[in-house]
Amino acid sequence: MADQAAKVARFRSLHAREQPLLLANAWDAGSARLFESLGFQALATTSGGHAASLGQLDYSVDAEQALAHAATIVAATDLPVSADLEDCFAADATGVADTIAGALEAGLAGCSIEDWDGHRLYSHQEAGERVAAAAQAAGGRLVLTARAENHLRGNPDLEDTTARLRTYEEAGADVLYAPALEDPEDLRRLLAAVKRPVNVLVRPATPTVAELAQLGVGRVSVGAGFAFAAYGAAVRAATELLHSGTHDYLALSGEGAQAARTAFAT
Repeated sequence: MADQAAKVARFRSLHAREQPLLLANAWDAGSARLFESLGFQALATTSGGHAASLGQLDYSVDAEQALAHAATIVAATDLPVSADLEDCFAADATGVADTIAGALEAGLAGCSIEDWDGHRLYSHQEAGERVAAAAQAAGGRLVLTARAENHLRGNPDLEDTTARLRTYEEAGADVLYAPALEDPEDLRRLLAAVKRPVNVLVRPATPTVAELAQLGVGRVSVGAGFAFAAYGAAVRAATELLHSGTHDYLALSGEGAQAARTAFAT
């Protein structure tokens, strides 16, 4: 417990620096140890990357699977780990609290709750109550990230997104997150409206880390980006062998093998 408390304190402090915390999203124990060896100071899980590792699509993993996976990542690294827990896999506040209890048992330093149930956005009021339930269950023992999914779910309403995140802030969230919100002016307006650190998801149109730092963004994460980059590399290697019979991919394979030897030897 003391170790977990120390990780929570460390994770919290990493959000209070002048430069954004760069959060690598790991999808298994090996990727967690690899990212730690490369110099990342904290990790997160990725629901999409985890599901892909099981041969499934995102939003097909249940609470038990997600929490067991999170515990595996925690056990693989000395870094603070935050878990992507979707909407906490629960339809009501009691279920949300149960999932947060599971996150604490898994040894996590943080976790997230989003206002999307896989099919619809929760109402503003309902979402706020769910964040409040999560914050109460966490009791300061986790860094709680509250996500407003508007921009990722086809409803790019900055005013509503900002109102939602302000509600989540008041409900006790430690970090605020609006995936797919990436326009610099929109980010500037959001950052001026809230007090908690804001996480930005890296996407093709996302400003650079240096630009995000100038805006005052507190944290940058990649979601399933690293996981699917690895899948993309595998596709290119397999396609090369299947269609051209060449093996130029072995140069990248050698780089990965060396990185693995370095990471896994410690």
